[in-house]
Amino acid sequence: MNIIGISCFYHDAAAALIKDGKLVAACSEERFTRIKQDPNLPKNAVAYCLERANLTIENIDYIVFYDKPFTKFDRILTGYMATPFLSYKAFLKALPIWLSKKLWTDSVIEDELKYEGEVLFLPHHLSHAAGTYFSSPFDDAAILTIDGVGEWATASYGVGEQNRVRLLQEMHYPHSVGLLYSAFTYYLGFQVNSAEYKVMGLTPYGKPIYAGRIEEKIVKIHDDGSIHLNLDYFNFHHGLTMTNDKFADLFDHPRRDAESETDSFAENIAASIQTVTEKIVLRMAKHVREETKKTKLCVSGGVALNCKANGLLLKQNIFDDIYVQPSSGDAGGAVGAAMYAYYKLTDEPKKQQPFWGIGPKYTDNDCKTFLDYNTIPYEQKNQKDAARIVAEKIANGNIVAIYQGAMEFGPRALGFRSILADPRNNNMKEKINAAVKYREPFRPFAPVVLKEDVHEYFDCQTDSPYMLFNFYVHEDKRDVIPAVTHVDGSSRIQTVDKNDNPYLYDIITAFKEITGISVLLNTSFNLRGHPIVNLPEEAFATFCSGGIDNLLLQSYILDKKKIPKEIQENFLFGKKLD
Repeated sequence: MNIIGISCFYHDAAAALIKDGKLVAACSEERFTRIKQDPNLPKNAVAYCLERANLTIENIDYIVFYDKPFTKFDRILTGYMATPFLSYKAFLKALPIWLSKKLWTDSVIEDELKYEGEVLFLPHHLSHAAGTYFSSPFDDAAILTIDGVGEWATASYGVGEQNRVRLLQEMHYPHSVGLLYSAFTYYLGFQVNSAEYKVMGLTPYGKPIYAGRIEEKIVKIHDDGSIHLNLDYFNFHHGLTMTNDKFADLFDHPRRDAESETDSFAENIAASIQTVTEKIVLRMAKHVREETKKTKLCVSGGVALNCKANGLLLKQNIFDDIYVQPSSGDAGGAVGAAMYAYYKLTDEPKKQQPFWGIGPKYTDNDCKTFLDYNTIPYEQKNQKDAARIVAEKIANGNIVAIYQGAMEFGPRALGFRSILADPRNNNMKEKINAAVKYREPFRPFAPVVLKEDVHEYFDCQTDSPYMLFNFYVHEDKRDVIPAVTHVDGSSRIQTVDKNDNPYLYDIITAFKEITGISVLLNTSFNLRGHPIVNLPEEAFATFCSGGIDNLLLQSYILDKKKIPKEIQENFLFGKKLD
């Protein structure tokens, strides 16, 4: 049986393919269109999934959508009708796309994908729940999903047992942890549904001095972790903005301008909402543990990408083990929708579905064809020699971009489309933020560490292969790896296993042999405002457009100093690619 899962029409559109019970392909549409968080029907991602599995659309038994559009439209209409004089602008803006596309999702899928089979629909939070449980290593676990909003649900919990998932209870809109966090994201001048991680990165610079005011005026937190928002401070339920003037008045400070420098007020606001969010998540988890009696937990939804909350939850030992879906946002809903349908329709036994090797991959020949056609100089090396050369360049202060294997699925770069650098260099964070990523100076960078050495550097006694948990750097190591140590001593770490990513493992191992340090700085291979690179030419253009010194393009090593200026200029963003 061949099943495609689709998420789209809000943000982070994606497609995933289950072939005979195995997750064989998944990708976000943005990686093909180069429109960050592209919300449109993922035609390119579907085409990729079919090509990867050597199938045509005629071979697909079911397409499963990650949401129930009519139920969501009912929620939207109900909200607008409750405040018609306040809601009319938002209603007029939303109505055309609902009437032209969203309400007819099955017809749009059939027409634009030339699909003649059956389209199924799954509730949003059930897609999240299935995505995390069925990709986990557990056969019996509690499930917790937390996001902005699906149809009506904003958080839910349930259980996964063998090949079945059941949701037991939901929290409903407009009371939402995700929307609460996004409201503060908006107030701090960052982009909603995109830059919540910036709030998280800003958190350690501040103190949670406004947490009490937030709980007193904005959100009531119940013992079971459910919340009640005071809607007097918000606009999202009837307007085109997240907050209103009363929200700003509460903190006696206007909304931050998006391009202005962050200050101590912004830092303290970020720390405060992060503290409140962590309190909510911990209470939810404790309640789920008490109600389900399960010893393991699977987590998903956009809030599950908050690695600070995840790290705190892990250390509380409420559960014996925790799994967070690597693509916990809406893109991952495509995986969950397809997985749920497969097990429901076939009753096959559950099997773990790793997220490795399911993204687009371009071969050595693809890369060589591109390089030769554009007369770009390179050296070709085998994996062992290339790993050694890359490690030497990093140890000598170079910034090296890595383009190898199948692209990651999810927002974190895990060494397949990454930029690597020396974590020992205290100036490296500032250098990459300013000259490579062109992003805010407060943004931290994540470390990648050999799995067997993680305990030497971090207070981590478990695997963290998907970079979804925060841990603390041992105090005696903070001066050793300062470039990946945040101001509070924390790091969002990725443990690297030889089986999952042998190339990256070899690079770190070679770096360890040279320096004695088995840690590298890792950030995603993209520039600010652009999706992670997909095609070889996108990798080369990003290499030319930022302050990257070397590029490993599969088995080919490129040195920027040896590439003629006219070739580099032809590939700068705004020229050849655009």
